Amino acid sequence: MTQAPVDTDILATAREQVLERGEGLSQEQILEVLRLDDDRLEELLGLAHDVRMRHCGPEVEVEGIISLKTGGCPEDCHFCSQSGLFQSPVRSAWLDIPSLVEAAKQTAKSGATEFCIVAAVRGPDERLLAQVAAGIEAIRNEVDIQIACSLGMLTQEQVDQLRDMGVHRYNHNLETARSHFPNVVTTHSWEERWDTLRMVREAGMEVCCGGILGMGESLEQRAEFAANLAELDPHEVPLNFLNPRPGTPFGDLEVLPASEALKAVAAFRLALPRTMLRFAGGREITLGDLGAKQGILGGINAVIVGNYLTTLGRPAESDLDLLSELEMPIKALNSTL
Repeated sequence: MTQAPVDTDILATAREQVLERGEGLSQEQILEVLRLDDDRLEELLGLAHDVRMRHCGPEVEVEGIISLKTGGCPEDCHFCSQSGLFQSPVRSAWLDIPSLVEAAKQTAKSGATEFCIVAAVRGPDERLLAQVAAGIEAIRNEVDIQIACSLGMLTQEQVDQLRDMGVHRYNHNLETARSHFPNVVTTHSWEERWDTLRMVREAGMEVCCGGILGMGESLEQRAEFAANLAELDPHEVPLNFLNPRPGTPFGDLEVLPASEALKAVAAFRLALPRTMLRFAGGREITLGDLGAKQGILGGINAVIVGNYLTTLGRPAESDLDLLSELEMPIKALNSTL
């Protein structure tokens, strides 16, 4: 009797392993997914959507972000127009507390449950932390919204301070695969970022960590990055796509093809079946309206609405209308704080 052939198709394997058992793909399996032909994209996105619905449910979390301190950063992240080392048009500026509160109000009106305060810094100094503390207190007095922060690398003391301020979630992106990181940033290490994330987790805050696709990484490194994130197991992964900024070292890179971007969205969902996977910067230029719909039906279950830190996004109403059209309910604000 001849033995039946073993099914080695990666999507069949993923359906059994990820959808049925809830076990994320390995780095080697992720690479297989990223190498799939474009004619299998629809099938891949359908599987990623099934995984998202089974392991995360239909709700979509909506978030707005605001920059408390823009520009003048001393780091050399090659994608970022906020670095003070590049000849980019972004200049250093601070936002006052009333403007911060107003931004939080407008974010809450859009239906968002999360408001993230961001600063372009290596890490926060005493002045910045004082501004953040004052901003959080002022927002809490007027707006019912959860507050997240993204303030760069932290010391243990700063982690404890932010936790005590009631920061719900801390964002610090690894940006790319460990092996590719030195090609993206030279003024600090991937390991320094990892240490901040470890301290944040141990302090009891939710960990938000993702990165940017399309920064010259290979498919192997894209798979490595997804595996790095799976090891970290963050609560949320924001997926950005490079929007090349004038004056930065990556200003002349090509925009990632839409099919590659969508394969990556699905691959990251199959690597991280229970994680909040958030559409972030660059999706407009990379995917357009149709791609945004495909992504939300291909594994995405969270979005940033409105503008980003130095680039324009879609109007919040457009994303909310899209979610309504797709019958994806917006996640309600919970009362855990």
